[in-house]
Amino acid sequence: MRQKHTSRIGLALVSAAIFLACWQGVVWLGGYPSFMLPPPWAVVVRLGDVLANGSLWFHTVVTLREVLAGLGLGALVATVLGYSLAHSPVTERLLTPYIVASQSVPTIAIAPLLVIWFGTGLLSKVLVCALIVFFPILVNTVVGLRSVGRDLRDLMRTLEASRWQTIWKLELPAALPVLLGGLKVGATLSVIGAVVGEFVAADRGLGYLLKQGQQVYDTPLVFVGIGALVVLAQALHGAVALAERVLLRWREDVKRGT
Repeated sequence: MRQKHTSRIGLALVSAAIFLACWQGVVWLGGYPSFMLPPPWAVVVRLGDVLANGSLWFHTVVTLREVLAGLGLGALVATVLGYSLAHSPVTERLLTPYIVASQSVPTIAIAPLLVIWFGTGLLSKVLVCALIVFFPILVNTVVGLRSVGRDLRDLMRTLEASRWQTIWKLELPAALPVLLGGLKVGATLSVIGAVVGEFVAADRGLGYLLKQGQQVYDTPLVFVGIGALVVLAQALHGAVALAERVLLRWREDVKRGT
């Protein structure tokens, strides 16, 4: 296991070195000025500047707070509504057209309205994040709950299990792999939602940092902001993957037992 982990790290380092070498080669061959395509060393120097003055950490914390709040709100609403849709055909027929129609409108078009209605503070950014993560988590919730076999539901009724016992002992364990898959997608999309909200109206956050770099043609700063967003998305995805490994460990135990 340790050797496999070491090989993965080595492969990641090699691929990163190849990427940086190709990047530097494109800059050399194309003769691009720094405001168009900065070389890697210029981005590293700019990264050191924003780390030294604390601005990168400040803006990252702001965006992370928006992302976590929006992801939590979107996941909660999507899970509750998804449970209702999975168990009530009437509710599904009533709400599905509106849910699908809401996804035909780009989030970037709704974000200005949310800023007008709820101001330029934290709430509007949280709502943009919640909207963008809502649909994939909702779909996975419905699919996961409907994947539970009817014979298992009949067994729970035979045992006279209550609604909460059925949810906790049957539906949640059976649907958890699909639910966590939707949460992985939502965790990545939530970062996009926060940046969209900050692009519309904000005076802090990584989206604001990107706009600031764009306005003054500080392209190395833009690359730093993009890199911070990538790291943030990877960290959130990794956190959900870790939770998935812990929560679904019982499946591996069952496989080994059989």
